[in-house]
Amino acid sequence: MWFRAPVRDLAGKQVLVTGAASGIGRAVAEQAAERGAVLHLTDIRADRLAEVAAAIRARGGRVGSAEAADVSDHADVRRLAALVTERHGAMDVILNVAGIAIWGTVRSLEPEHWQRLVDVNLMGPIHVIEEFVPPMIDAGRGGQLVNVSSAAGIIAMPWHAAYSATKFGLRGVSEVLRYDLRKHRIGVSLVCPGGVDTGLVETIRIAGIDQQSKAFVRARRHFQKRAVSPEQAAAAIWRGALRNRYWVYTSPDIRLAHWLQRYFPPGYAVAMRIFNYGANRVLPAVEQARRAA
Repeated sequence: MWFRAPVRDLAGKQVLVTGAASGIGRAVAEQAAERGAVLHLTDIRADRLAEVAAAIRARGGRVGSAEAADVSDHADVRRLAALVTERHGAMDVILNVAGIAIWGTVRSLEPEHWQRLVDVNLMGPIHVIEEFVPPMIDAGRGGQLVNVSSAAGIIAMPWHAAYSATKFGLRGVSEVLRYDLRKHRIGVSLVCPGGVDTGLVETIRIAGIDQQSKAFVRARRHFQKRAVSPEQAAAAIWRGALRNRYWVYTSPDIRLAHWLQRYFPPGYAVAMRIFNYGANRVLPAVEQARRAA
């Protein structure tokens, strides 16, 4: 369903970015600043967030607020929303970027892994939507909600069951809000990044696996060589969001995989089997790992 993009440029627009201290969050914030947006930045890491805000200001960007918050804590997000909205009014663009990555098999993932992923990757964006979207509706000037999901929110990537649960969940929230918010001239974009070489790559946890092992380090380096940069991903996000595109891909491989899934399911199934086989050949220790008794 198409309607005119509610936000076609960022000059003077109030833009909220979660996860702004690094990676895609930092890159979208920097590019929004270059386009004249007034930024409202948040991240759980206060020191890194302050550095990013200072760097943007030093280049002439406008940072309305830079306030640390834990998106998994509803009370903290409510406090942040009250603070930002009271001082600066409703947002024009909201970008849910903050997230974590933990992978593993059903025999190695601990219960707290599943819970933490849900708390940060799914409930985090929901908390932000709950507290920041109603003022956007009340302001009556439209806006854009941008939810950063993942390729794992579309396809069956190896060892991603817990991570995919949260990214498919965010996809469901976005799919409904895409139509619920249309009457308020608020567009929704669902970003599905493939490989992006962000700080998250360095902190990915695979349950039961030594992150310093040669096999893991070698696999990570191979991934980083094939990944796009955060700046490339951010440019794709803004191209999509400012045109009110619902599906936003940051690399052509995920666009192709999604096309295969929808229009040629047998090809998709074969590709996923090969992907799964190859991943287990590269890191056989993942399948052998077990959670603590």
